[in-house]
Amino acid sequence: MQTTKAVFQRGASSAFVREVKDEVASYFRDRGISDKANAAMVAKTVLLLGVTFGAYGLLFTGWFSPLGMLGLAIVMGIGWAGIGFGIGHDAIHGAYSKHTWVNRLLGYSFELLGASSYMWRLTHNGIHHTWTNVRDIDEDLVVTPVLRLTPHSERRWFHRFQTLFALPAYATATLFWVFAKDYKYFFARQLGPHRDRRHPPSAWVGMVLGKVVHYGWTIVLPLLFLDLAWWQFVIGYLTVHLTAGLILGVIFMLAHVVEQVEYPEPDTEGQLPDAWMVHQLRTTADFARRNRLLGWYVGGLNFQVEHHLFPKVCSVHYHKISPIVEEVARKHGVPFNDNPTFLRALGSHFRMLHRLGRPAAA
Repeated sequence: MQTTKAVFQRGASSAFVREVKDEVASYFRDRGISDKANAAMVAKTVLLLGVTFGAYGLLFTGWFSPLGMLGLAIVMGIGWAGIGFGIGHDAIHGAYSKHTWVNRLLGYSFELLGASSYMWRLTHNGIHHTWTNVRDIDEDLVVTPVLRLTPHSERRWFHRFQTLFALPAYATATLFWVFAKDYKYFFARQLGPHRDRRHPPSAWVGMVLGKVVHYGWTIVLPLLFLDLAWWQFVIGYLTVHLTAGLILGVIFMLAHVVEQVEYPEPDTEGQLPDAWMVHQLRTTADFARRNRLLGWYVGGLNFQVEHHLFPKVCSVHYHKISPIVEEVARKHGVPFNDNPTFLRALGSHFRMLHRLGRPAAA
């Protein structure tokens, strides 16, 4: 495998980097608490799995009309997104538990949802978290060709209208993921900075088994045992995906495609302008930090700044370390991007989409 990289500045902003690491470490050390999951995180895990698969089980009872079953499909979609946010995401980062086997086991929740935890580890943990918002490397900036998500990307005529079709595009995110994205990335000759990557046998087995299990419980079993016409099943199936996809798509966009963030470009020698931790602050934004219910549901991903700096810290702690990160950043003149509410962040995202879609933004 060959790798080409955009290189971060070594030693730059060392005072900030050293202090923010020390202060966050002191928070956990002084209180004698682990930076992994606590009882509240475990309770949320049980609840999200229970709601999602409880709704799935109720579909087979025969107690509900087709309209009631459609409501259960919406509940499944909400739970589906919550599992991705609040269980799989932490686990695949190694943030849920100090035990590798626990993280691995809970990371397989992605396979239940139809996504490959192996590919997520490569593209999200390895690429997105390293080269955040760097064109031609960060795969999250090319989630679909119908959206222009960086000022450095090619502008097409239809991008002028991208504010109109952005939400429908986000809603198809899990459908694309389950049926195309993983396969596309798995067989790609080039993936972010990597060339000709070869996957181990375990990755091939995991990809095949994961997809078979997912297609089995979401498609085969319902078609065999639900008393529905095929078209009714299709409506319910799409409802689950469109609900989950819309939630997942919007939440991830509010962290990296808003007005405050930057899209750094490497120079002619492949050098990026900042140290890695400063780069994360320039390219990432928090939102709705005081909304505890939203933070609970989205697995702390409204604290994306903290997550990018400390991805191995469990999301249940982000609201506590956020003031520490903000204080140290402002002390050292490092930007700390934040939209105070969900609606402010959503508005900023759509203004950014509008700006990126205009000819003047090319």
